[in-house]
Amino acid sequence: MRDLTREAAGAIAAERARVAGEGWGALLLALQSPAGNFGGQGEDRGLLVTLYTLVALKDLGLDPDGKQARKMIERVDRRLVFQPLRNRPFLHGETEPCINGRILGVGSYFKRPNDGLAERLLGEQLEDGGWNCEAWPHLSAKRPPSRRSSFHTTICVLEGLLEYERSGRKSAAVRRARKRGEKYLLERGMFRSLRSGEVIDKRWLRFAYPTFWHYDVLRGLDYLREAGVKADERVREAIEIVMKRRHQNGRWPLNLLHRERIQVEMETLVGAASRWNTLRALRVLRWYHKSAR
Repeated sequence: MRDLTREAAGAIAAERARVAGEGWGALLLALQSPAGNFGGQGEDRGLLVTLYTLVALKDLGLDPDGKQARKMIERVDRRLVFQPLRNRPFLHGETEPCINGRILGVGSYFKRPNDGLAERLLGEQLEDGGWNCEAWPHLSAKRPPSRRSSFHTTICVLEGLLEYERSGRKSAAVRRARKRGEKYLLERGMFRSLRSGEVIDKRWLRFAYPTFWHYDVLRGLDYLREAGVKADERVREAIEIVMKRRHQNGRWPLNLLHRERIQVEMETLVGAASRWNTLRALRVLRWYHKSAR
């Protein structure tokens, strides 16, 4: 309704209000424990099930000002901690920028932006413009830290910084960091090695939802659209890949499932039409053609 059919604001708000009480949104909210987390006992290692559930609720459009959302994020903010990190509060982040980008994004969306976490991510940007979880010695004790960025980490951080800016935390430093990260993706055509021109990972040409920490071409393009980046020649090949993935029925299939899980299954039949992929692909193509005009 918002991205494709351009419904009136009142109609969109009325539909959005249903997310907390019906369907996937209601199922996910009902799974939160009194302690604030979403994974069952022994299932939420590193609080990743909780993190990816919060991402799904954000993607579903749960109204952060609604009663259910405010109750949910209050539990997360007051009760969830990373125990191995001396009980660091969950919304303050952990050690890996790929995770912290996601945490910054959901915290900002649900009205809990963390300035310290944003500053840490800015300080972890690499010379080539991106980010990499393997760039820090505590994760690479047996080998030197990487000085080359990762598409996976970079997209997670970019999405988080964009949501942080939208929460009212606009700054020249954050904007510069995002522009450098966007350039990192665009210079590589969204999926190719800058050095060799080869496809870095063919799995990036297949689309999944939920994406968890994984990069793919559709996710990268959807970020550029969301950030208001003007499409140019550097995304043309990536757009062609999106168009080729469309089935004859006009829809986009679920190309693969990642091994990570949340407690509610959304779309699980690989090869079948995917509402998530179809929505994202259609709005990406609309953004591209609008820029071309």
